[in-house]
Amino acid sequence: MGFEEKNGAVIRPRGAVLVYIVVAQFFCTSLWFAGNAVLNGLTDDFNLPPSALGHLTSAVQLGFIGGTLSFALLTIADRYSPSRVFFICATMGALANAAIPFGDQHLASLSALRFVTGFCLAGIYPVGMKIAADYFEKGLGKALGFLVGALVLGTAFPHFIRYTSSGLPWKVVFLATSSLAVLGGIIILLLVPDGPHRNRAQKLQWNALFTVFRDESFRRAAFGYFGHMWELYAFWAFVPVMLMAHQQANQYALSISATAFAVIGIGSLACVAGGLWSLSVGPKKVASRALAASGTCCLISPILLAQSSPLALILFLLFWGIVVIADSPMFSTLVAQNAPQQSRATALTIVNCIGFAITIVSIETLNHLVLRWDWRWVYLSLAPGPLLGLWALVHRP
Repeated sequence: MGFEEKNGAVIRPRGAVLVYIVVAQFFCTSLWFAGNAVLNGLTDDFNLPPSALGHLTSAVQLGFIGGTLSFALLTIADRYSPSRVFFICATMGALANAAIPFGDQHLASLSALRFVTGFCLAGIYPVGMKIAADYFEKGLGKALGFLVGALVLGTAFPHFIRYTSSGLPWKVVFLATSSLAVLGGIIILLLVPDGPHRNRAQKLQWNALFTVFRDESFRRAAFGYFGHMWELYAFWAFVPVMLMAHQQANQYALSISATAFAVIGIGSLACVAGGLWSLSVGPKKVASRALAASGTCCLISPILLAQSSPLALILFLLFWGIVVIADSPMFSTLVAQNAPQQSRATALTIVNCIGFAITIVSIETLNHLVLRWDWRWVYLSLAPGPLLGLWALVHRP
């Protein structure tokens, strides 16, 4: 059937493995923005304050940081089967997510459940990249383009579920995303064995957190990624806020859920296209072009948000949704390629950890500004991220 065998273990064809990982990543990362898609329902039923969007999103990010830091310190995915780690985290994250609609919840309890969900996502997103890297030493940029594209589509998918289930209770979104996450974990456990290029670490590598940054190429990729992350999740989290503010200011009808899904989800195509483009021009060039374009979107956002035309706004946000994420798989590729092979998962995880710590600062910054500034101007605060990231990526000391 085209299977290979290495050290007594059956290795499935790489093409099939990539499909399985992509589908599983899509299913499992639908947990990420489940709360954002039904914020109005959560707010009404549990009497949450207006700032709940930022706080609940930050709770997921903080959980992801705690998870990635724990996984990096203990080198979990380097010492144990990444496929089993993925399955366990998918199942636990699904349970925490499914618990949200039940009981008399409040902001603290909801934040705790979102924190646990984020913690479990640390065993899904970076571990999924680790699994892909263990199968694709060559063409890793292309593989990660598909993988991050699945993450983007999964992140947007709760908005699509909410749109298509508008006549049903908002709780359906949490139950549906939890079911998908469990299915994704089962796919990895049963269909994706450990990869042929996996080098298992035999002991804890406490110094790997610091030694990976000694390489200049690794540092460039990491700091470019950090600038990218300042913008990415804050933009995603506040897409519905932008759409609602513009709709209220200009008095027109618009499906916020469907539009938010399109703006975020279109980035999945950009990830795939960027991965394919990187085969001919290299991941660094793709990343730098995307950073420059998304930084420009931040700078001109007040002009576009001031326009009364909903079409102009949607086209602008669609373009922004493309360029804001196209560089993400490229940074993951650069980090993976420049990290020591025996601590690749640790390197991917610690870079993710720092990057997501940065997202909390940018999300809470926007959360503060939208309540105090003219909403058309607050997204300028995202511009330093991609601009400084571009400088780190291309500047030569």
